Amino acid sequence: MKIAPLLHEGKATVRLALPLLLGHLLQSSMGLVDTIMAGRYSAVDLAGVGVGSSLFFPCFVFLLGLMVAVTPLVAQAHGAGSLSLLRGIVQRGMVLGVAVGFLLMFLLRQSAFILDWMGVTADVALVAEAYIKAVSWSMPIAGCFFALRGGSDGLAKPRLSMIAGAFGLVCNIAANYVLIYGHLGLPEMGGEGCGYATTLSFMIMVLVLYRLQTRGALPLHRKQGRETEEAVIGKKAKQGGDLRHLFTLGLPIGLALFVECSIFSLIALFIARMGAEIVAAHQVALNISSYLYMLPYSLASALTIRVGFHLGGRQIAAFRQAVASGLVLAVLSALVTAAFLYLQAGHIAALYSSDPGVTALAVSLLFFAAIYQLPDSIQTNCAGILRGCKDTRAAMFIVTFAYWGVSLPLGWLLGIQEFGDLAPGPAGFWISLICGLSIAAVLLLLRVRQVVRSLTAKTYAAEACKGNQALVGFQ
Repeated sequence: MKIAPLLHEGKATVRLALPLLLGHLLQSSMGLVDTIMAGRYSAVDLAGVGVGSSLFFPCFVFLLGLMVAVTPLVAQAHGAGSLSLLRGIVQRGMVLGVAVGFLLMFLLRQSAFILDWMGVTADVALVAEAYIKAVSWSMPIAGCFFALRGGSDGLAKPRLSMIAGAFGLVCNIAANYVLIYGHLGLPEMGGEGCGYATTLSFMIMVLVLYRLQTRGALPLHRKQGRETEEAVIGKKAKQGGDLRHLFTLGLPIGLALFVECSIFSLIALFIARMGAEIVAAHQVALNISSYLYMLPYSLASALTIRVGFHLGGRQIAAFRQAVASGLVLAVLSALVTAAFLYLQAGHIAALYSSDPGVTALAVSLLFFAAIYQLPDSIQTNCAGILRGCKDTRAAMFIVTFAYWGVSLPLGWLLGIQEFGDLAPGPAGFWISLICGLSIAAVLLLLRVRQVVRSLTAKTYAAEACKGNQALVGFQ
């Protein structure tokens, strides 16, 4: 494989990943703003928002993963030149997102018994339940937003969702200020106000993104231009925008993200019993890792778009170059973030806490977080490549096995039980995560290799068959 095409494809992927990265950071900052502003109101409201978020976030991540299916389908339709199929995917995605969002909203509103089961104190449970009911209204709106975002991202226009995210963050800050503290004649809502602020922010993001898409003349909401021959796509591809196909493609992605999110929640519950100092140190390592994760996740999203576009246009050579350059970028970005964590561990820990015990333990955990970067980046970007190929079930099974079959039991063994010379503690859980991620990375790399070979063979076989038919017709 020549170097020049790889460099060209790598540059295109980076250009696409940068606005995706900024958009993801803007959206994730909304949770950070909620935490800071609720904490300034009262410790009880901060705890209530934290407990409520631990129940809300897995449902939110599942909805996000389900709607990720819109992006590769739009990218492939774009690559094939079918505007009618492209519009149908986004429209049906909006229907699916709103429908599933309402279902998740209903489920979240039944969470009072979970708070009782968790043994949450009455004052914190009161705030948590009010927050959950308020933020649950955002679920159908978020489903609609994710479908619209998948449309613009699939068309390689991630700046639109980035701009919408910026408006959402500004709205979130302003709404939090008004609703939490009771300004402009409104009553003080405390932590409950954070939930309504999130809902308002998603409403603003939907309106802004829809307006940007229509003003930008994107082929998502009205007919325009001249389509290429529909026969190029084929009957099976025409069915790619129906609700069943969207759901079956997106469900494994949503479940995989839910599994990944839930394992961190369980580990946090195990570590919560080890004392405030250990919990704080673990939170430092986990929080900075979560923010750095936006880099490989954004790169994986860009790979999904590039891979889907090339496959839709049957550009098999460009498809292979996108996969190869993407994996190289995944490794390089992981080495950069790992070096940052290793070299700046002391400064990072000091930013979060001035307690010597917390900072010392956090530095030791950041060493494991640095090692964690490489397998995490590889498995994340392999999953992004497979999504672009519309191959999602294998990744779901692999991730479930790696996290639930390897990381969780190994974490219990290393983090809670006395195993060998390793004392129980958070280090054991981080070692278990590294082991599980490494297994996932290897298995997903093998799956990517298999899928790339299979699609390459099918494309060449189809071209050969078409050539033979043309030769027979000529004779």
